[in-house]
Amino acid sequence: MQYRFNFVLGTLLAAVIQLSEFLMVAIVLAKFGAVQGWSVHEVGYLFAVMTFSKTLYRTFADEVHHLENYLVEGSLDQLLTRPLPVLLTLLPRGFKIMFGEVIQGSAIMVWALGEMLRSGRVTWTAIPQTLLAIVIGGVLLFAIGLATATCGFWTTRISMLQNMTEDAAQTAARYPMTLYPNWLSGLLFTAIPVGLVNYVPALYILRGELGPWVFGLTASAAACALLLSLWFWRFGLSRYQSAGS
Repeated sequence: MQYRFNFVLGTLLAAVIQLSEFLMVAIVLAKFGAVQGWSVHEVGYLFAVMTFSKTLYRTFADEVHHLENYLVEGSLDQLLTRPLPVLLTLLPRGFKIMFGEVIQGSAIMVWALGEMLRSGRVTWTAIPQTLLAIVIGGVLLFAIGLATATCGFWTTRISMLQNMTEDAAQTAARYPMTLYPNWLSGLLFTAIPVGLVNYVPALYILRGELGPWVFGLTASAAACALLLSLWFWRFGLSRYQSAGS
């Protein structure tokens, strides 16, 4: 924010780019009405929840996503000499508030949820439930990102793997899971559980399906995923060898 012009321009461009992705989908849905029975407002809700969860994860743990740079340059060695756990030293180094994504997510969420509130499809309880789903989703995405980054202790380069486990998976989860074949939707609920970030909570919040126990399910899944990824991180760190010169 010290360079105001660059900061403002970057924020606006990030918001426009993100909004344009949804607008392309919205134009198609406006023509055909729905996709697999999900209206444009429901799909917008899925977009917004995923955007907020991803923003929460990347705000506080962006350097985990960029661990490859530390591995390639050998700068992770410096963190190993600090009197704190490596992960706790790594996390605050890249803290940043992603204003563009916040603007984009807010615009779509206000539009989608506002319309469903106005039409009576959902009640005001959807707002605190959505906030809870976003926090749980952020933890889940962090766990997935941390597990993916840990693979770099053996492979060093992880950007292509991140394209699959983070970028592609999160993009796929912006749409209803019923859109995909069983093997793919099963993968997005288990091995890369991005479907638990927005789709499963939306079934209850927007459609009244399943039950309030979905929040306990997703919270338990997030806790298990986080514990497993932390264990995997510690194991991978014990196998780390510096990149050298």
